[in-house]
Amino acid sequence: MDFNCTEEQHAIADLADSIFRELTTDERLEEFDHSDEPFMKDIWDQCVESGLHSLAVQEQAGGFGLGMTELMLVLEAQGRHLAQVPLWQHQLAVATLHEFASDEYQMLIEEATSAEKIVTFSLDSAVDAPGVQVDAKEFRDGYLLNGNVLSMPYAKESDAALFLVRFKKGVRLVIVRLDKSGIKFIPGNITNGGPIANLLLEDVYITDNDVLDVKAISWLEQRLIAALASVQLGVSAEQIRRTVEYVNERIQFDRAIGTFQAVQMTMADTHIAVENLRSVLWQLVYRLDAGLPAESEALACKYFANETGHLVGHKAQHVHGGVGVDLSYPIFRYLYWSRTLGVTQGGSLSILERLGDWLSDNNTLGWKYDLEEPNAI
Repeated sequence: MDFNCTEEQHAIADLADSIFRELTTDERLEEFDHSDEPFMKDIWDQCVESGLHSLAVQEQAGGFGLGMTELMLVLEAQGRHLAQVPLWQHQLAVATLHEFASDEYQMLIEEATSAEKIVTFSLDSAVDAPGVQVDAKEFRDGYLLNGNVLSMPYAKESDAALFLVRFKKGVRLVIVRLDKSGIKFIPGNITNGGPIANLLLEDVYITDNDVLDVKAISWLEQRLIAALASVQLGVSAEQIRRTVEYVNERIQFDRAIGTFQAVQMTMADTHIAVENLRSVLWQLVYRLDAGLPAESEALACKYFANETGHLVGHKAQHVHGGVGVDLSYPIFRYLYWSRTLGVTQGGSLSILERLGDWLSDNNTLGWKYDLEEPNAI
């Protein structure tokens, strides 16, 4: 696998890192923790000015028309610096609208691409134990939506949202403008401090124009998995870097604890986990950008992202000892972000179950050759 980036990709990664590094210091993060800011607007403005908010939005929609590889590099930088902005939520929602929505939403797409409006989405109900909790009932020439959408990110800050709804014909993704009557918000914050809200829907009217093609669910889910894994890669990599610094400075028994074999082996485990995640993530974004099937690759990446976040997060906290649970020391934020990303992805066992179902129905090694197994040796 070729892990080399093009000059353009290096430039994008460097730009993102410079913006987040300059504006998302530990002091700024602490200030954000104690503020009423829903997200870091100064950083969001820089993302908009530099075009990072629309890298993966199609050119026809006014975006840069780049791929998931470029977005991955930006989101990895976001994860390293814990920048609290709706970077992947917004542009993946806009890209999905451009790909699958009716012409009625052309104006919203243009306004979202220019960041005049923000669009968000949630696929959490696909992995939550209760499942999809919004039902559509036929009404006149459309539908009435009733139910709950839990933990919608940036809901109060957005103008429209994509979420899953149960119809007679099955579960579909719908787009709803959030100023419609019948929508009530119950705002809150998720583990990493990001804004969320439960949406309570009572007879919210939509038409067929608001219902996306059934293919939109898997199209968006695979890109969401790549986005979350990219952020997790950045979070875990920075968590390791900071932990290595700490164990080389922390003295116990007249020695830096980083010289203890147990600590060295622990940190080696975290490094291996991150590089495993990097490998499966690069493979996933390559296949997405090449237009190749990526269902099994997405599930594998989702599993490794979950496992890496958990393993790195807890081992880093462990070697920090009591300092790791001190909220005046910044390492705890990385664990909080990993927990948030893990909750959004769903549990590892449920992911393995889906991957097992796929393998039982597919006699190809899609992860490598896309050939019948006997011919793929």
